[in-house]
Amino acid sequence: MNTHLKIGSRESALAVRQAEIVKETLEKAAPGLHIEIVTMKTTGDKILHKSLEKIGGKGLFVKELDRALLDGTIDLSVHSLKDMPMEIPSELPVVAYTRREDPRDALIIKAGLPALKEGSVIGSSSRRRSLQAGKLFPGCRFKNIRGNVQTRLFKLEHEDYEATILALAGLRRLGMEQCVSRIFSVDEMIPSAGQGILAVQARKGEKIPGIEAVDCFDSRLAAKAERSFVRYLDGGCTSPVAAYAETSGNEIRIRGLYYHEESGQSVTGTISGEKHRGEMLAERLAKNLKGRFS
Repeated sequence: MNTHLKIGSRESALAVRQAEIVKETLEKAAPGLHIEIVTMKTTGDKILHKSLEKIGGKGLFVKELDRALLDGTIDLSVHSLKDMPMEIPSELPVVAYTRREDPRDALIIKAGLPALKEGSVIGSSSRRRSLQAGKLFPGCRFKNIRGNVQTRLFKLEHEDYEATILALAGLRRLGMEQCVSRIFSVDEMIPSAGQGILAVQARKGEKIPGIEAVDCFDSRLAAKAERSFVRYLDGGCTSPVAAYAETSGNEIRIRGLYYHEESGQSVTGTISGEKHRGEMLAERLAKNLKGRFS
């Protein structure tokens, strides 16, 4: 069993912090393990002037790390699950889903502005967020914004934006909650599938010391249910499809959002049941929501 591991990460401060969270858990669970974090810039990080739907989707955030895993440059990779494509290579399985950080979205208003008003510009690269926030702020306009947390906050202060929307989980991991103006409930804004969960990938069949301490069973069940909902609806990174699952005891409750492109209408719904049936329940919910437009 390898006791010297390399964890691959994107170069942003948030990505590195997320890799450190996994590193710290592994080292605590497996004393004597030596772990190094290896950073790399992905294609998705390099191309910031175009929307993801125009340059290839979420796969652009993982392909360099996938390649490094396959050729042995790294032994593990850590991703925000919400940034991973729906199809994951069978030779690079997710071996752990971390305990979920707060899954909600947060509004950050430009410093010095007391509130948003008619005509305010909200920076968002997510159609899911823009669709739901548009109902909460009907007088506001939405403009594409790309980049890591620090890049987006810099653009907020220095460019033509009055506000932006970010995942609360990332802000918390970076200790930046003080910039938050409002936290949206999961009913006001259903999160992206997997939001708040970190996914750890490894090469198929390899044993990783301490990995059991990283994996959270309820996060795994919630993640699989949420991704099942999105997968059924063929939702990619730019599709305004959202799913959020909560477990309680032996139960799971799944919220879902489906947007019908042809009509321009969206619909939400919930479904509950035994948590080991989460994927099936999520697919049933997706089928029901899509069926409303048949």
